[in-house]
Amino acid sequence: MKCPSCGSSDTHVIDTVREPSGGIRRRRSCKACGHRFNTIERIVETTPLVIKRDGRREPFNREKILEGVRIACAKRAVAAEDIERLVNQIEARVLAMNVSEVTARTIGDMVLQGLRELDEVAYIRYAIVYLNLKDLESVKGEIERLLGER
Repeated sequence: MKCPSCGSSDTHVIDTVREPSGGIRRRRSCKACGHRFNTIERIVETTPLVIKRDGRREPFNREKILEGVRIACAKRAVAAEDIERLVNQIEARVLAMNVSEVTARTIGDMVLQGLRELDEVAYIRYAIVYLNLKDLESVKGEIERLLGER
């Protein structure tokens, strides 16, 4: 690790603390100039590429899932912790697949499944956009399907 003050690579670790976020904070000291500084280390997991409907590929982005779920749950009695837990579960499932590419459809289905268990109105809101429900009949059909599963 290079010293940010003098650029020397002759540094040593004074203290190591595990962060609740999963990272490791290290307190370091430069042997050349005596400057003390902190570094944070975290595991960089390789995330898969998401294959979109039109064939484009983009890196997996948990923030996109989080935003979509938040919009679906807007003005509903759904706790922020529950939303965060759902997104964490989806991210963990995608990473556990251990594949280089995953379809957006697979991720969307995971979101639908999680929202169905979390809040049925949020599920319908998400399904309208995700399943491209264009008219009241298709929305009614999805609601009837949801009620039939109860």
